Amino acid sequence: MIVDLSVPVVSGMPVYPGDPEVEIAPALTVAAEGVNVLGLHLGSQSGTHVDAPYHIDDALPTLDALPLERFLGPAAVLDARGLPPRAPITPAMLAAVAGRLGPGTVLLVATGWDEHWGTPGYLAHPYMEAETARRIVAAGVRTVGVDTLSVDPTPAPADLPAHRVLCGAHAVIAENLRGLGPLLEAQAAGRPIEVSLLPLRLSGADGAPVRAVARIGCHRSEAQPVTEIVQ
Repeated sequence: MIVDLSVPVVSGMPVYPGDPEVEIAPALTVAAEGVNVLGLHLGSQSGTHVDAPYHIDDALPTLDALPLERFLGPAAVLDARGLPPRAPITPAMLAAVAGRLGPGTVLLVATGWDEHWGTPGYLAHPYMEAETARRIVAAGVRTVGVDTLSVDPTPAPADLPAHRVLCGAHAVIAENLRGLGPLLEAQAAGRPIEVSLLPLRLSGADGAPVRAVARIGCHRSEAQPVTEIVQ
């Protein structure tokens, strides 16, 4: 089964406060020019996207300088659902997935906050404490995804503490994921999960939109199912 973890990219969609607004409109049409082509205006951090370390420091690697292995791999999913607005994701919460973490693992944090997408409440999302980020890095993880606007609070402290820790370790951060519930169910059932967060190939970029998807496998004892796509 393939699960789409991305939000739709449409005009007027939510963006981080101060980021470029998203505008999508026909640039060419079949009626006038013989082909349909869209004109796109959006920021590198629009929609479901990844942050490169360069996002927070000119001296850190840009998007195209990172190995492709940073953007895909087996996933561990942390269940952080049920937190109140602006609550911290603490180091103690990592205990539930500690045995799954290591180099090459993609850690996804499911807060359920994607349910608030498109509402003012989306900005009041849970956030990752700096010490939580340090524990993640210490475990060897270099790819972290969240179903919130940011790993830090919104609005964020000037030093962006969780970003600072993760990006300082040359980690990739994926934000504005959605629909992580099926992945939690699959993990609980012992099914393998692989995630792809491959971005647009932008030179010298701080980040880029992605089509984030997860492939949920089956137990070896089970017959191979027909592929199903969940959107």
